Amino acid sequence: MSTPLNPMARYTNFGLGVDFGAGYNFTRRHAVVGEFMWNWLWATDAALDPVREALQSSDIGGHGAFVALISNYRYELRGKTFGTYLIGGPGWYHRSAELSRAIPAGTVCINPLSVWWGYNCTPGTTTTSATIARSSSSAFGINGGIGFTIRVGDAPNRAYVEARYHYAPTNNVNTQFISIVFGFRY
Repeated sequence: MSTPLNPMARYTNFGLGVDFGAGYNFTRRHAVVGEFMWNWLWATDAALDPVREALQSSDIGGHGAFVALISNYRYELRGKTFGTYLIGGPGWYHRSAELSRAIPAGTVCINPLSVWWGYNCTPGTTTTSATIARSSSSAFGINGGIGFTIRVGDAPNRAYVEARYHYAPTNNVNTQFISIVFGFRY
């Protein structure tokens, strides 16, 4: 699950997705972990209402997604049953947004909303038109957070929950969100 933070939260609600990782434990406390994260994001009414009003249509929808390839260091304190860890590192973040219907060229520009949906604006009007409005942006970013584990069955099997802050300086609107992950590790 992910929760966008401002400025991204103006355009999208919570997200759901998957997170896969593999790594190497140097010791019981030190590990490196590579991850792939994908989340689907729902557009807010605040992001869609001005577009609906400009096009005088209520059947316009939108969504977003982000993908991240992350390399993390994990420092873990593990007891027999419970444990806690700190995790963080750099990664590559790719964010996209899409409208279900295009905004015709010459429509009044709603900055920065029009830019979020992938339109270029000259003073006052959009300058591009497409079948479906799309925008995307990629950037290197960072993440950091904390997690808690509980032993499940034989060691080293553990269930975990973690919360992490992610930041990437993507074009026009920075990508900032908190992810909450529930998982299983062995």
